[in-house]
Amino acid sequence: AGKIAAYNPLIRVPTLVLDDGTVLVDSAAILDALDQQVGPERALLPASGRTRRDALRISAFAAGVADKAVSLLYERVLREQRLELWMDRCRSQVGGTLNLLERERTAVATPWWFGEHITHADIMTGTMLTFVREALPGVFDMTAWPGLAAHSERCEALDAFQALYQPYKLVQPD
Repeated sequence: AGKIAAYNPLIRVPTLVLDDGTVLVDSAAILDALDQQVGPERALLPASGRTRRDALRISAFAAGVADKAVSLLYERVLREQRLELWMDRCRSQVGGTLNLLERERTAVATPWWFGEHITHADIMTGTMLTFVREALPGVFDMTAWPGLAAHSERCEALDAFQALYQPYKLVQPD
């Protein structure tokens, strides 16, 4: 947390520090910056158009699930007396959004959300699902979302995911 706080007073991830010192803390802004750095031929989203908008929409839902999962996790581990109403709301928001993502993902027959090539939407969804599964074991029955589970497994099988994977470990906030 100390390393992040030096750059981001929100003390949360994601936080990306660009070479010029600019600090980005929003997932969409980070994805856009990364695509600009690698150029259009290697970018994981088109520069404009419907596919870009749809992929950013899926990415935003995945990031939102991760945020709600963090809220639920903190409520479970940081409070002596949990606010059950808040926990129910977070579980409902996560479950409802996973239902939406499941419907949309299972309607797609291609290996990745928007075709034959991985996009930021695939990465955000895959990493979010891994986080939810590891940070909140037993809270959500992932078998309820088989399309998303298969998507997550497809992501986790990639060399890049395996090279960067770090098992979830709860770090108590300062």
